Amino acid sequence: MNSFDFYSPTYFIFGKDREREVGAYVKKFGGSRCLVVYGGQSAKQSGLLDRVKDSLEEAGVHVEELGGVRPNPRGSLVYEGIELSRRKNIDFLLAIGGGSVIDTAKAIAMGAVYDGDFWDFFTGKTPENALPVGTVLTIAASGSEGSPDSVITNETTLEKNAAEANCLRPKFSVLNPALTESLPPYQTACGVTDIIAHAFERYFTNTRDVEITDRLLEGVVLTMLHEGRRVMTDPSNYEARANIMWAGMVCHNDIMGVGRQQDWNSHHLEHVLSAKYDCAHGAGLAVIMPAWMTYCAHHHDPARLAQMATRIFGCQMDYENPLNSALEGIEAFKIFLKSIGMPLSFAEIGADPESISELVEMNHIGDGKTGGFVALDKQAHYDIYELAAGREN
Repeated sequence: MNSFDFYSPTYFIFGKDREREVGAYVKKFGGSRCLVVYGGQSAKQSGLLDRVKDSLEEAGVHVEELGGVRPNPRGSLVYEGIELSRRKNIDFLLAIGGGSVIDTAKAIAMGAVYDGDFWDFFTGKTPENALPVGTVLTIAASGSEGSPDSVITNETTLEKNAAEANCLRPKFSVLNPALTESLPPYQTACGVTDIIAHAFERYFTNTRDVEITDRLLEGVVLTMLHEGRRVMTDPSNYEARANIMWAGMVCHNDIMGVGRQQDWNSHHLEHVLSAKYDCAHGAGLAVIMPAWMTYCAHHHDPARLAQMATRIFGCQMDYENPLNSALEGIEAFKIFLKSIGMPLSFAEIGADPESISELVEMNHIGDGKTGGFVALDKQAHYDIYELAAGREN
């Protein structure tokens, strides 16, 4: 196990109707003028936005609103939020929604106290401070409610980049699993897939003797396999949604990833795919991750993939040829994804295989390689996209 520092200060408020307490928590963490950031009409139509505003106003917090966040959130709305925050003297950001809304609020929080372009933080610069952010989670998926990360798409360049800093960790997050019951099944399945991906991108490591986090990650994936199936057949099952919601947070606040090398190549490969084709992030991961696993199985020691297959998917270990076990586990993963309605190929998300060369260039690898479990050069990126497109290479 590697040495590590771990900092996770977010205060979590979990359970039914806890969003009615949000005003007190904004006050507790110093907010008096709050910008509420949300997505489309669902927050209004469900009454959630009104409940949150009532709680804020009862606590004496001034409220401004910014709606219109879309999946794969755009930088243009971040600029609008920064201008609004400065003009209205905002001192607290409250996100009502899933990862796209939370990431937008985090980006606004950085940009509002920065003299330059907020995009600097998505191209290598680390923010030193940000306005405080709180969340009311409505989609279990990204884990942004407990993480130091934000992902934003630049519409001009089609770059989908991440910023990371501990000042972006929310001060508090309200997690009411009942708020996810109105989600369409496809969106729920995308969330389940994203959570599993966050686990696997920590699980696939070359760091040795990390049994504690191995077992924790395996437990999360096993939970998601069980609860993912359960919630797809019984969408109103509160307990299934509660387990999924808590797993999403635990999986991405990085307590599962401490002391070990991580591999985020699947996310990077997917980011350019969803930036170009505007597919749901979870759907893109369902297409990319099995292809990435297959590439790794053939170009790396397959022992860890075989461990996944035996410990998580119940496959038999082939000690003479662990590649067989690894490939069987990948196939079992694909069968699960298909069972919850996830796509497995370019065609299913409307992506054109003829754009693969463009996607490779959008990853900006040049003549170098990525880090992680398996280092990937440009040819590796091309080969993985070919696998994802359903074409042999």
